[in-house]
Amino acid sequence: MRIAINTGGGDAPGLNAVIRAAVLSARRRGWEVIGIRRGYSGLFGPGGIVSLNERSVRGIAHIGGTILGTTNRGSPFSFPVKQPDGSVKMEDRSDEAIERMRALGIDCLIAVGGDGSLRIASELAARGLNVIGVPKTIDNDLAGTAFTFGFHTAVQTATDAIDKLHSTAEAHQRVMVVELMGRHAGWIALFAGFASTADAILIPEIPHDPARVAERIEACWAEGREYAIIVVAEGAMPRGGEASYLDKPALGGGRRLGGAGKQIADRLEELTGHETRSLVLGHLQRGGRPIAYDRVLSLRFGTAAVELAEQGRFGCMVGVDPPLVHAVPLAEAIKTLKRVPVDGDIVRAARAMGISFGD
Repeated sequence: MRIAINTGGGDAPGLNAVIRAAVLSARRRGWEVIGIRRGYSGLFGPGGIVSLNERSVRGIAHIGGTILGTTNRGSPFSFPVKQPDGSVKMEDRSDEAIERMRALGIDCLIAVGGDGSLRIASELAARGLNVIGVPKTIDNDLAGTAFTFGFHTAVQTATDAIDKLHSTAEAHQRVMVVELMGRHAGWIALFAGFASTADAILIPEIPHDPARVAERIEACWAEGREYAIIVVAEGAMPRGGEASYLDKPALGGGRRLGGAGKQIADRLEELTGHETRSLVLGHLQRGGRPIAYDRVLSLRFGTAAVELAEQGRFGCMVGVDPPLVHAVPLAEAIKTLKRVPVDGDIVRAARAMGISFGD
């Protein structure tokens, strides 16, 4: 067989480990492997297709980012094309992409990505392309898998940062508000906030009342601990309100989330009178080396994808239902976002320990 690999959407720790595992597994079967650079963009320009072999993936499993590059604006169904006047027009180049892959003799595409990338993969599969998906997103919001690779590393990065804030918050008797990634699902905020013993965790799944968060802060002072740590997912929203958006639109149009931490920090300072500072951890959550858990999961996913290709089980996504790696139909995996269950065991455990969700 001749297989291709691409990585799309936002980067996540573990991408290179998936590439390494898939390439080595395929090469041991005597297969040829090529990489498509920058999602699907490499299909439309020179230098976008690269050969992958044992040498090209040597020593990359522990490195963050992706040797193939990535983009979240490279869907072949809506591809940015520069016009003669300098403007950019979105065009459907999916037929061209499929023809190009067939001309390259690709028997199977291993598409590594999150919700958006796997939707593209599912549409290509519906058009007759042999596709296998690998779930990548630090948000952990893909159905069909207990965990996506990159999530645990992002949680560890966030937890380490929040741990450091405890000492400075206590030294200055401040309220520290930390904004973490999580547009529609609060998995990172929930895990990192719980692990770092935050006083309140605000997530998109549970609309919050700032007054209830203020009550928890005042309780900290009443207990003799004159500081507080509040963890906020970027998509968190006040009860009866909406998420916080930046004035600057996203490239390609659409509203860009941002400012949730600053918004709640300003309100909490008004309500409590305690000095309150906000911090946005941002893309630090995407960077750096994958921790061992994500490395192992990525390597398992990469080899499992090649096994599915060998079995001819196309149109599937690999996933993990601990302790086993399994396969689920792509259409099922992208049907709904996996959001935090508001009555789940971690939420219940956090509440039992006195952590507020602002409701």
